[in-house]
Amino acid sequence: MLKLKIEKYYLLKIKNMLTDLEKQIIALLQTDIPVVKRPFLEMAEKIGISEDQFLKALHDLNDRGMIRRFGATIKHQKSGFKANAMVAWKVDEEKVEKTGNIMATFGEITHCYRRNPAPGWEYNLYTMVHAADEQGCYAIVEKISRAVGEKNYTLLFSRQELKKTSMKYFED
Repeated sequence: MLKLKIEKYYLLKIKNMLTDLEKQIIALLQTDIPVVKRPFLEMAEKIGISEDQFLKALHDLNDRGMIRRFGATIKHQKSGFKANAMVAWKVDEEKVEKTGNIMATFGEITHCYRRNPAPGWEYNLYTMVHAADEQGCYAIVEKISRAVGEKNYTLLFSRQELKKTSMKYFED
């Protein structure tokens, strides 16, 4: 399933700079993109334009910086990954960028963020890992820990998914 990712604050700022057609296209891109040979043709037909017009508008939105990227969302449980953990790391601020960049090269990491520590919570770097079971997550994190030389971390395992949706900027 592919989703459009646009920074909300940026879109609100430029909302008036978008044509009605561009708003329709963004509304379509907020939904699941069909898994077919020509998904943009199918989407273009939904709003009554040609595939070329649709693609031209996409390129223009991208060139203007209004679309940052397309990303795929996988239902990891259905693909064999039964465990996932957010790993909270405590990394010296002077090393956080270098450490994060190394961590981000690991294929087992799907997300890597630096955040400000909160009172009573000393962690400032976060990674998400997925594995077949919790032991697999621990093994992945141990490997990453050795590679970056960081030993101060904790794993926060997901126990139940309560909500997983993407932001809607324009309704159909």
